[in-house]
Amino acid sequence: MVIDYHPFLARLALSPARHWLRSLPADLHQWQQSNLHGDFADWMKVLKLLPDVKSTACDIENKVQFGQASDIDSGQKARLEALLKKFKPWRKGPFELFGTHIDTEWRSDWKWQRVLPHLDDLSGRQVLDIGCGSGYHLWRMKGAGADLVVGIDPSQLFVVQFKALQKYAPPDIAKDVELLPIGVDQLPELGCFDTVFSMGVLYHRRSPIDFLHQCRAQLRSGGQLVLETLVVDGDEQQVLMPEGRYAQMRNVWYLPSIPALSLWMRRCGFIDIKIVDINATTTAEQRTTEWMENKSLEDFLDPNDNNKTIEGYQAPKRAVLTARRP
Repeated sequence: MVIDYHPFLARLALSPARHWLRSLPADLHQWQQSNLHGDFADWMKVLKLLPDVKSTACDIENKVQFGQASDIDSGQKARLEALLKKFKPWRKGPFELFGTHIDTEWRSDWKWQRVLPHLDDLSGRQVLDIGCGSGYHLWRMKGAGADLVVGIDPSQLFVVQFKALQKYAPPDIAKDVELLPIGVDQLPELGCFDTVFSMGVLYHRRSPIDFLHQCRAQLRSGGQLVLETLVVDGDEQQVLMPEGRYAQMRNVWYLPSIPALSLWMRRCGFIDIKIVDINATTTAEQRTTEWMENKSLEDFLDPNDNNKTIEGYQAPKRAVLTARRP
């Protein structure tokens, strides 16, 4: 079983991003051919087993909810929950499906509420989310009025989690929201999106300057970048490069101060740079749950000083900056 992206490609052909079709079909084919085994093959079998039920309720403006408990019988609900748990760990959410609450590791709805007041009006907009995880924010972007919402993330698990949700979304909504299993390095310079989001990605990039240029290249002139990332305290020359892990995360390269990040963005050609939110991550926002039973933030902080990570670095603090392409 492979994922059929042809309906989305047809939808893309009607959008300002239609020139992406020169490379995207080949990239999708290559990704699928390289993942037809192991856990991904098993997860795809689970997707096929999800009950075929129709949602009579949908709310993506205030949360991400498809269906209500009365849409399915008790046996179908038990089966649905058991199958969805085969996709653990669920990290970004939460989601509600037919009365089942998927209590994810992250309260991504809190992040959305912090970001939302600072967004351009998304009504009718073409939106790209780079590193979208399982797609929680994609649905909220559509709920805020976006015309087309595209997320990219190459993680196999995030793709199948998204597809499980998309299965139950109303068809008139599902056709406008897609997660593509490709990485940022595969993005051509599209230059057509009204809004580009990048939340929780910058510190995973070995070259943050190149990454900012990649983000800029996807925007139309005047388009808005929404960038959320880990930061540290300090002046515009302060940047932390962890010796090994940071809060037990692998692949963390650079944590800039907010002034340093602003400087990076200016050097990359962004204008109208604004710091719109600074927030220390708490164990109420990131934690272990029934749907994510691995270790979480509480285990990654110094047990004697929650202002430090277990490695001795400044505890996680996140900032949201907005900017524009001239």
